[in-house]
Amino acid sequence: METLEILERLIAFPTVSRDPNAPLMEYVADLLRAGGIEPVLVPNADGAKANLFASVGGFEGGVMLSGHTDVVPVEGQHWTRPPFALTRDGGRLYGRGTADMKGFVAASIAAMLRAAKMELAAPLHLALSYDEELGCLGVHSLIDLIARGPARPAMCIVGEPTELRVATGHKGKTGLRATCRGVEAHSALAPTGLNALHLAADLMSVIRAEQARVAEEGTRDGDYDIAYSTLHVGRLNGGVALNIVPNLAVMDFELRNLAADRPDEVLAPIRAAADRLTAEARARFPEAGIEIEVFNTYPGLDTPKTAEVVRFVQSLTGANGTIKVAFGTEGGLFTEKLGLPTVVCGPGSMAQGHKPDEFVTEEQMARCDAMLAALVERLAA
Repeated sequence: METLEILERLIAFPTVSRDPNAPLMEYVADLLRAGGIEPVLVPNADGAKANLFASVGGFEGGVMLSGHTDVVPVEGQHWTRPPFALTRDGGRLYGRGTADMKGFVAASIAAMLRAAKMELAAPLHLALSYDEELGCLGVHSLIDLIARGPARPAMCIVGEPTELRVATGHKGKTGLRATCRGVEAHSALAPTGLNALHLAADLMSVIRAEQARVAEEGTRDGDYDIAYSTLHVGRLNGGVALNIVPNLAVMDFELRNLAADRPDEVLAPIRAAADRLTAEARARFPEAGIEIEVFNTYPGLDTPKTAEVVRFVQSLTGANGTIKVAFGTEGGLFTEKLGLPTVVCGPGSMAQGHKPDEFVTEEQMARCDAMLAALVERLAA
């Protein structure tokens, strides 16, 4: 099947992260089986979602193509075209996931089917995961599968949208939750209670001050648009009614760290401040406190520019330079857990991702097909 025909089918599956992706994976598995490739499906606990892994041409060495099958929601966005149907217009291919990143997934499946008809000197592998948009959650069972063998890829291309430029790095991410416990009271007697939202606001001020310090004094990497590690508060929930001093507030915040910055070291001043705020509050209210827990984390990617995988993928695209990207991928996990040299290189731009009327251009898809065709030819040489 041709890439765009596959892409049209993939877009029709509304694989928002909160929903199942099993029907899409069964479609992909059937396509591969029809092409003589036997994939392995790795379902989650309830079977609603699955990862997929497949190899053609053997198991030892070769190149792994990696992509995720989940997409972000479309609710609250103004789409002028149906989000879960592929629409061609003016050289663009519209639909949720066209850029991020079913375009690359479709091209990779088409490449696997072509490779299955050839005699390869080194194998081509395909790794498709779920729940990447939630923080690379689903890929862990896929990594466990690869670690057990027999497949041993020599390098990996994660096909997130880079406009087919070779990206050697991205920041790591740590998602944290601060649970702030106060003491309720009638709002007319507010000073007799401890406002948990105020406690959270005090911690938020610490996070903002630490971000300012890191931006001014911290490690820098000029290959990134934002050259330093970043701290960001994304959610704050608390309170029941205006006339009740809230006894609970929950604040979610994140760190996106450069490879040179250790997350525990960046977060240490924030944890110390939480302990200090807790001690001060407990002088009047023994039940008060701030508890900080990590609920999601994945490492950054920092592949040396001189690595073989960089030179190899550059030779496929005709590119000379490299970039680093702001968004995270499963690439850092592949390197950390499997020792797999990895770059990020795929069609489209993340500037189109997560937006209404998401699109990838036909020109970018044609270039991606050409890159993967060159890859298959190299593996057959």
